Amino acid sequence: MQGDRQVFTGLSAATMAGGAAAYGLIGEAAIAVSDGQIAWVGPEAELPLDYADLLRTDLGGRLVTPGLIDCHTHVVHGGHRAVEFEMRLNGASYEEVARAGGGIISTVKATRAASVEALIAEALPRVDAMLAEGVTVIEVKSGYGLDRETELNMLRAARALARHRPVQVVTSFLGAHAVPAEYKGRADAYIAEVCLPALKDAHAEGLVDAVDAFCEGIAFLPEQLVPLFEAARGLGLPVKLHAEQLSNLGGAKLAAGYGALSADHIEYLDEDGVKAMAGAGTTAVILPGAYYTLRETQMPPIELLRQNNVPMALATDCNPGSAPMTSLLLAMNMGCTLFRMTPEEALKGVTVTAARALGLKDCGMIAPGMRADLAVWNVSHPAELAYRIGFNPLHARIFGGKN
Repeated sequence: MQGDRQVFTGLSAATMAGGAAAYGLIGEAAIAVSDGQIAWVGPEAELPLDYADLLRTDLGGRLVTPGLIDCHTHVVHGGHRAVEFEMRLNGASYEEVARAGGGIISTVKATRAASVEALIAEALPRVDAMLAEGVTVIEVKSGYGLDRETELNMLRAARALARHRPVQVVTSFLGAHAVPAEYKGRADAYIAEVCLPALKDAHAEGLVDAVDAFCEGIAFLPEQLVPLFEAARGLGLPVKLHAEQLSNLGGAKLAAGYGALSADHIEYLDEDGVKAMAGAGTTAVILPGAYYTLRETQMPPIELLRQNNVPMALATDCNPGSAPMTSLLLAMNMGCTLFRMTPEEALKGVTVTAARALGLKDCGMIAPGMRADLAVWNVSHPAELAYRIGFNPLHARIFGGKN
């Protein structure tokens, strides 16, 4: 499937572009690609004459969706936390592990010790697993450095992933992920002395697409994050927030007040927070992998989000502690099985709504003008992508019109 101008035929297209049909589905469809973008999509019988002479590739009746988008990952980091996984199974809670110096802080030690090259090398196998399931865009956060140089190194490694693999990488500065040991009890000083200078340096180096933070009792309170979000606003950067994962501190409402792209996790989100997100156009990012790993019982308010028309994205949350998973297909199944999302909501959540959660306007749908990022599947119905467990039906992954 090489070439800058070609037509894919013999397919069903789940365009995710809206319309009356579920999934935006077009049967017996064709997709014309030109210069890395989608030029036309519709019933094959209506293919315009302008594309009649282009190279044709028959996909044998397969389903084509937009390339998948993993809109919340921590894929760049040092080391692993398998031992802490064992601790939790022996009864320790996520908060107890963190307060004992484990959790995020244990990964900080391994990440600080790693070079940029080592961080890239460790991340690439995880990225490869994602690409093998049709992922074409990955969001990557910093947050395991908690000092200026390591935060910058994580973002440098994240940017480099797109030079090593055919994938778009979107970066988030997550310096406010935890309070490092050397600033214990001095969260405000950490924000002022480390986070803000590191953010400015990262922005100056062109390493940051958005600013994120962890709003929780074991991390940062809403009022402590105001200087960070004000700095982001001053730099013209959008914000995101890990909010209401373990308790309801009003983080989502704070994020919505800054017009946040997304509030993520949100298991403890209340109606006030939902309404604030709806008013701000903030996307909810649902992360069932962490819910599963931590054996949580508080589910995100899916029905309340639906009632208030808050878009729902899904992501792996790939990280070494609470979600050591790289499968976006599994996240789709978990979203449906654990939270009763519909298969259509799940597919939207890893395509068009995931693009919205990242502020991207050129991907996530099969429509003219969109980048030709496509996933070709050995399935007959889109619901199969969320239905199967531990099965990868990807036939081909097309990035910018090229396989």
